[in-house]
Amino acid sequence: MTDRSSTDLPHEIADRVTKPFARFLKIEAAAGGLLLLAVLIALLLANSPWSAQFLAFWETPIGLHFGALDFSRSLRHWINDGLMTFFFFVISLELKREIVLGELRAVRTAALPFAAAIGGMLVPVAIYLALMGGQPGMHGWGTVMATDTAFVIGCLALFGSRIPPALRLFLLSLAIFDDVGAILVVAVGYGEALNWLALGLGILGLGAVAGAAGIGIRSVPVYFLLGGVIWLCFDASGIHATIAGVVLGLMTPTRVWVSDTRLRAILGRVLAYPGDEHWSADTADHRDLRQASRAVTESLSPVERLETMLHPWVGFAVMPIFALANAGVAITGADLGQPVSLAIFAGLALGKPVGVFGFSWFAVRVGLAARASSLSWSFLAAGAFLTGIGFTMSLFIAGLAYAPAMLDAAKLGILAGSVFSALAGLAMLVWLTSRGQTTEV
Repeated sequence: MTDRSSTDLPHEIADRVTKPFARFLKIEAAAGGLLLLAVLIALLLANSPWSAQFLAFWETPIGLHFGALDFSRSLRHWINDGLMTFFFFVISLELKREIVLGELRAVRTAALPFAAAIGGMLVPVAIYLALMGGQPGMHGWGTVMATDTAFVIGCLALFGSRIPPALRLFLLSLAIFDDVGAILVVAVGYGEALNWLALGLGILGLGAVAGAAGIGIRSVPVYFLLGGVIWLCFDASGIHATIAGVVLGLMTPTRVWVSDTRLRAILGRVLAYPGDEHWSADTADHRDLRQASRAVTESLSPVERLETMLHPWVGFAVMPIFALANAGVAITGADLGQPVSLAIFAGLALGKPVGVFGFSWFAVRVGLAARASSLSWSFLAAGAFLTGIGFTMSLFIAGLAYAPAMLDAAKLGILAGSVFSALAGLAMLVWLTSRGQTTEV
């Protein structure tokens, strides 16, 4: 029988970049569909006879009590601050992999989505503040800053190969940049009074992570334990705890421990044993087999291994649970004409595409950024409309920024702005792909 490895195409260095990127896109596209289903279920239950029970469920207190010490939070809090930390951790892993190993290694290539992300944050905030004009709720300006990665990639997936791959890379990179930017704003702008002792302990924890990596500790459970301690410290410090996910993701190494050459040598030693050997314990052959198993694992970088392990859980569990806990808003009798609803709608539906397209055009015009020849300005404009889908991060920030009396109005603006942005972007993409347009100078 022919050895399959000898009949497969040879592996190239580029495979380490393109295959993880393609896998990330596939998971995001599928997660977008599941996220939409969770949103519809939350809206249905919030507008059903079981509305009160459904909304009260997420306020169930969960935690520990030790005398005067009370470390309990609502179920919604554990989801928004705890589970969402994994979301930001995975986003940071993908950002670091793209910058260090992927397409964003080239500065002028990375500058285009970075400039677009800056515009997609500044212009919506300016529109929001202008419309609110000193009214209650001005503090919620961060709600219009971010783009929902899963929904955007899910929209693009509907068109398959009819849209340029450069558009997917552009929008994914932009969404990651402004998600990280938004959580940094959350950490600074929506935190509480600082507890310097807890913050100092959290920073010491980050130092411990760096030290453990420096001396060669490679056990994932050890780092998850340290990460949990750091999260608790940040949670007590007044800085939003999800920042721990961003920082730890950016600290994760991209370098492999076992090179391809060493891996082949180790596997060759194992394969040299006779075929009828029994891998018994406490023998040289068994030790070599265990070493080969570890070498195979360590031939992938920590960034790639952690992203492969966590991304499906984030896409198919964390994000739908977040949507169920936060998307429920009463539609019956809702008034989209409330100032906060209109300001959020305008920030997402108008500010996002104007900021993304305008800053992209300016960055290319002055030579700061490079636009791929396959990414026409028309396709970029369609993608700019899709960036107004701010669902996940917008709801996340709204829960921090608004008083309960204003929260439903804010959620209504987020839903309306996101739906409008999705329909506008999809309509433009349908028009462009029906014309067969792919490039434009």
